[in-house]
Amino acid sequence: MSYETLPPAIFLMGPTAAGKTRLALALHDWLPLEIISVDSSQVYRGMDIGTAKPSLEEQARAVHRLIDIRDPAQSYSAAEFRADALREMAEVTAAGRIPLLAGGTMFYFRALEKGLSPLPSADPAVRRRLAGEATRAGWPALHDRLRRCDPVAARRIDPHDAQRIQRALEVIEVSGRPLSELATSPLPDFPYRAIRLAACPGERSELHRRIAARFHNMLQQGFVAEVEALWRRGDLSPELPSVRTVGYRQVWGYLSGNVNYQEMVERGIISTRQLAKRQLTWLRAIRDIKWFDSSQNGFERAVAGHLSGSLWP
Repeated sequence: MSYETLPPAIFLMGPTAAGKTRLALALHDWLPLEIISVDSSQVYRGMDIGTAKPSLEEQARAVHRLIDIRDPAQSYSAAEFRADALREMAEVTAAGRIPLLAGGTMFYFRALEKGLSPLPSADPAVRRRLAGEATRAGWPALHDRLRRCDPVAARRIDPHDAQRIQRALEVIEVSGRPLSELATSPLPDFPYRAIRLAACPGERSELHRRIAARFHNMLQQGFVAEVEALWRRGDLSPELPSVRTVGYRQVWGYLSGNVNYQEMVERGIISTRQLAKRQLTWLRAIRDIKWFDSSQNGFERAVAGHLSGSLWP
């Protein structure tokens, strides 16, 4: 089958607070699409406010696949996401509709399209020790260690990207080989024709304004109480991917008495800005992507018009 005859799949990407959920819902209303979430935090049950998970009303309007599929005490890997997403995409395509993959976890998009090299399984003991070292020295210090052990991988990983730094160092310790060396195996073909879209306000100041406004709105909606319910469970820790999620990590620190309320708010907004910056760095490296300014009036109609021409040339 040639690339042109592959079934289409829409990749709707963008930084946090860019308006992806609103756009995905509008596209679902106008086009024969089904939404599949590409978000490493929205997979967790009980983490609704801080992940900006679609509301119950929005989920009633359009089913969002691959949300609420894990307990916060569990991990969820990119490999699991790829298998789950391909299964959901096959169901959507078989029903005569088009999968719309929407979210901000850029590594998931890459794993889905490009595949993943075979890597050693996670080692909980190694992960706990690395997390403890990061608590004492900070993730940038562990990034320096990674740079000495695997400079190729270190160049691709942000010094504040805790999860990827931890995984890269874990792979080195478990396998004795650098991650960049292991990531050279042949990768599987992606059985879809990807149509890549990026939604983002045209001005950085507008994105920053949205990030701050959304964080304050989350607090008004009960974000602290949501995190406190997780904190009181007793079986969760700051080393888990769920608790390390931006926003949850800062509120967890506040509940633990490490920072005061105002510091928590400031750190939460700053960390969300840093996340958005990393997401935009990923996006700018992607070729064949169509950008839309989500601060413009009627941008949803513009995206729908673009898709109409791309899906049915």
